[in-house]
Amino acid sequence: MTRQPVVSTNITSIGYDPQTRTLEIEFHNGRVYQYRGVPEATATALLNTASHGQYFNMYVKDRYSTRRIA
Repeated sequence: MTRQPVVSTNITSIGYDPQTRTLEIEFHNGRVYQYRGVPEATATALLNTASHGQYFNMYVKDRYSTRRIA
């Protein structure tokens, strides 16, 4: 999955696959997680928000099936 770099204190890059509804996030600590079942609107809002970390904590973290891939 291709991720886009973002300017954030917590997040390095964000990617999304609309076919599988999988959101992929790389954090500054080098860990990469995939979140499954994420609506495209949520992924788009995360990419476009002024505060990626705050949006992630409010609308993604602990809300979707999560898998660490790196």
